[in-house]
Amino acid sequence: MDGNAVARNLLTSVLNNGGHEVVGDVSPNSANLARLVRLKPQIVCIDIGEADNEGLAMLDSVRSELPKALIFMVSAKLDAATLQAAQQRGVHGFIVKPFNSVAVLSSIRSTILRIAKRQKSPGEPAAGEPEAG
Repeated sequence: MDGNAVARNLLTSVLNNGGHEVVGDVSPNSANLARLVRLKPQIVCIDIGEADNEGLAMLDSVRSELPKALIFMVSAKLDAATLQAAQQRGVHGFIVKPFNSVAVLSSIRSTILRIAKRQKSPGEPAAGEPEAG
């Protein structure tokens, strides 16, 4: 989700080249939120524009409508207050503009690994591992 079509196209290219399947792209508004929900993405990259009440409300809406999705905030300016507000609203990671393909893919990969590690309980086999016994 980004209000700039060029940015959406560039991020789509980075993600596709990195092996991700992009199921859609939209500008961030309430009408497109319904479209996004229908697509049921596993990862949502969203540029909320200004980190004002409207932008943060869009983050809240995405989080409530897609509770299992990993949310990455995309922005050219990520100050401490914005980072904190985004994390409090369930943002999992951050992607900085202008896009650097290695940094984008690394951020997504490391976030997925961090969450997977956190969800695995000690002594519990990871998915696909046989149980000890």
